[in-house]
Amino acid sequence: MLILRTLVLGAAHGHAIAQAIERNSSDILQVEHGSLYPALYRLEDRGMIAAFWGTSESNRKAKYYRLTPGGRKQLDAETSRWNRLVTGISGILRPVE
Repeated sequence: MLILRTLVLGAAHGHAIAQAIERNSSDILQVEHGSLYPALYRLEDRGMIAAFWGTSESNRKAKYYRLTPGGRKQLDAETSRWNRLVTGISGILRPVE
């Protein structure tokens, strides 16, 4: 869900995706590259993201990823599921008296 959400803003290479997730979570979430790249490959295999080669900010060849229409649909479903989960947990942690 976090990778898909990051790619809503536009195509990015793996390192930039990791940095965006860390920065947008105020460094609470740390993205290990050993976890990120297998997740990117799975999302690509499932058609949620598409990859292409480009040049990074440091003038190096890099694989960029972009969100596909199927990925956007999956992001909407995952976001809805997450919001329901948060609502349920909040009801338990802060019950109405």
